[in-house]
Amino acid sequence: MFNAWGRTVAAKRGVVLVVMVAAMILIAGAGHLFGKEFTQGGFEDPKSGYATAEQIEQDAYGRDAMGDVVVLYHAPGGNVDDQGFLGDVSSSLEQLQQSHPDDVIGVTSYTQNQSPQLVNRDEGFIVASVQLAGSGDEVLPHFKAIEDDLGVDGAETQVGGLQAVAGAIDEGMTNDLKRAELIALPLVFVLLVVVFGGLVAAALPVLVGVLTILGALGLLQLLGIIHPVNSFANNVVTLIGLGLAIDYGLFVVSRFREEMAAGYAPPDAARRSVATAGRTVAFSALMVGVTLSGLLLFPQEFLKSVSYGAIAAVLLAALLSVTLLPAVLAMLGHRVDMLSVRKVLARFIPRLREDSGPRKAVAPGQERGFFARIAAFAMRRPVIVTIPIVVVLLALIAPFSGVKFGGINETYLPPDNDTRVAQEAYDSAFPESRTDPVKLVVTGADSTQLTEIRNEANDAPGLTGTFQFARSGETDEQGRDVTVLQASIVDRNDADETVEYLQKFPIPDGTEVHVGGNPALEYDSIQALMDGLPWFVLYVFVATTILLFLAFGSLVLPIKAALMNLLGLGATLGVLTWIFVDGHGASMLGFTPGPLTSPVVVLLVAIIYGLSTDYEVFLLSRMVEAKTRGVPTNVAIRSGIARTGQIITSAALILIVVTGAFAFSEIVMMKYIAFGMIAALIIDATVIRMLLVPAVMKMLGEDCWWAPRWMKRIQERVGLSEAELDDEEHLLPSQGRAELDGRSGQAAHEDGEAHGAATAATTSTHDDGEIDTAPEVPGYPGAKDHASAETKAPAAEAKRPSIKRRSVARSYAPGAAQQPPAAGTPAATFAASPSAEVAVDSSTGGAEFSAPEAPVEDAVSGRENPAAGDSDRYGRHAGRDESISAKDLIARVREERK
Repeated sequence: MFNAWGRTVAAKRGVVLVVMVAAMILIAGAGHLFGKEFTQGGFEDPKSGYATAEQIEQDAYGRDAMGDVVVLYHAPGGNVDDQGFLGDVSSSLEQLQQSHPDDVIGVTSYTQNQSPQLVNRDEGFIVASVQLAGSGDEVLPHFKAIEDDLGVDGAETQVGGLQAVAGAIDEGMTNDLKRAELIALPLVFVLLVVVFGGLVAAALPVLVGVLTILGALGLLQLLGIIHPVNSFANNVVTLIGLGLAIDYGLFVVSRFREEMAAGYAPPDAARRSVATAGRTVAFSALMVGVTLSGLLLFPQEFLKSVSYGAIAAVLLAALLSVTLLPAVLAMLGHRVDMLSVRKVLARFIPRLREDSGPRKAVAPGQERGFFARIAAFAMRRPVIVTIPIVVVLLALIAPFSGVKFGGINETYLPPDNDTRVAQEAYDSAFPESRTDPVKLVVTGADSTQLTEIRNEANDAPGLTGTFQFARSGETDEQGRDVTVLQASIVDRNDADETVEYLQKFPIPDGTEVHVGGNPALEYDSIQALMDGLPWFVLYVFVATTILLFLAFGSLVLPIKAALMNLLGLGATLGVLTWIFVDGHGASMLGFTPGPLTSPVVVLLVAIIYGLSTDYEVFLLSRMVEAKTRGVPTNVAIRSGIARTGQIITSAALILIVVTGAFAFSEIVMMKYIAFGMIAALIIDATVIRMLLVPAVMKMLGEDCWWAPRWMKRIQERVGLSEAELDDEEHLLPSQGRAELDGRSGQAAHEDGEAHGAATAATTSTHDDGEIDTAPEVPGYPGAKDHASAETKAPAAEAKRPSIKRRSVARSYAPGAAQQPPAAGTPAATFAASPSAEVAVDSSTGGAEFSAPEAPVEDAVSGRENPAAGDSDRYGRHAGRDESISAKDLIARVREERK
């Protein structure tokens, strides 16, 4: 399917480019013109006791607006009885009501009634409460309309209240978004230039990222027409959309350059990139989308709206990566490497000159470089690598046992923020009349029953004082009296015992008591999340396991991936708790330690798990691709990490830059999202994927691919398995085929006189000095070169490549026990047994032979070589007891290819 899709995209590349760009611009424009403003709410459980209390109170009395805005007016000299000062405040408030009749529905101030609850003589200020019009998300815009008109000339004015705090947090998140767009994008482009070595190739993932953000934000605004969307979704869409779009762009562009290096024409390279990398991208997007869809199991509208926006961003990123991006690549062709920075630097840095030349195709097992060495290191010492990593990750998880959850309040602002300072000053001066009290909404109670209820409620722990009558005299739809009692809590971050008591204390028969207010909202929200969390974990685990199995045909790999994801996720949550709850580094980072916002933590869990699965899909796809070409498991593991290591770490680094822009946020919630993402990416993309994965898979060995036979049959019928795209040599120019490197698992050498026949039994030397021989890979580009080389020089005259060190040489031939070559035996016909130690030198054209006393371990796997008789039809992975000539080996390969 993806091969056919890639063919269509390459053939209609101009049309695809225009259509996709126009579609993203159209969606963004439609969202801007017709979309609805984002909201600030959605954190409550609609079926909770808090929601019921709020609904009953609003139906009877309307919204409680007393805590919307509280203004502190400081008298000059501290004399709150100064008549001139009082007159100026009174005139200002009257003018406010007259100039904003649609925004302000009432004002209560000390200048009106001289209430002792509205004056603090010790601090020298009086208080005014400004009630705003509207309900829900309509209120904040009214505050922004009057915000600049609350001051009084000649008097210091401080503004606090629920809407003032919400406005400050909203402004902080808006600034974060601008910072991410203005700072992160240029830095991401610089990183991509470093990764790709050229300006053109680096610009392509950024193009996909920008278009993804445009389209996703447009869809999010359009979604607001039918579903409330929290403003926080705006930031999440930017983070996820930009990060994954660049990840997917990295993967597709890298694959395109590989196909071009193999000699394919640009349209064919684009088609093959869609068929391979495009399929992986689509499957990865499906996995991430399924993980994010788990948020829909929770009742909070906040999580639902963020889930919709994030899923839209993921799907758009994948869609653009398999349509617009390959279309542009097919147009560019070799020009994708234009404006190469690496070539310019190579003029001044000699070590870069080799890398600045044309790219060459490399067979599985022939990869070199840092990540290949890292994988080889982890696989040589799997137990030594695994145990310390697991111990450290478990140690990082430990602080999570002390996690605390809470709601959003002024402490999420910086300590010196004006709104936070005003709110804390008001709460300190009037502890019994705070703007976020706990409420009891009582229905069907007479005066005697109300007294009984009030006396029982006053025994609740953690109150600053007794419950007071806030509202009374109205009835509900059934004609029952509705009375509202309220009291303040000493510590809002430790209100669980208070709310639990109020929800359970005995009440008179025939009455109903519902607990409301912000403390009840936070408590009920946390309980709803805790109730839904096991179902979320079960859903994500089952769904991702099934999808990974259908893709890769293994039951072991999905379980292994889930366990490693949980290790990384737990370590991340432990780091967050250690920093933001325990307060380590609080003064340096500029925040106040406190509880984590539970809905945001759940969102972070979904994002991190989705990204971890995304990287796992990238890694496994290349391992399975190598495995389907016939290489052993150890070589497939090494090949997968060598080919995706740079992509995964580069993608993680780019996401770190994007989220790092949010680390400078003034909002604590954004800080711990940023630091959580950074910690997760560092742990997952380096420690887990590059070290723990190869070590564990090495210990599992062939069991990595295990699944019950009946499940295998289901997977084959469904047809989601990783498809191997055969090499299409008829599309390659003859010269290009002859120049391909790494054509088989053996090292390809040409010394100017003869090559090919001699390479059939030669080992390859990696950068770290390890001698490794990958198996013959049937169907890999250039496999026929062995036959062509044979015709150029007789085998008896072929020179052996120079390998100065002594090593274990492994052949690919079955048969009886190997003996040293007889005098005069052509060097090319000798294939050493795995039990033979050979030193080969081109200057002698022969070999020294010594039979070891004990079986020799495989240089890569660390295990003894298989016994005789275990050979396949190419002589791979066998006892290799019988020699085979290069000519016969080539004949077998050619027969198989037919």
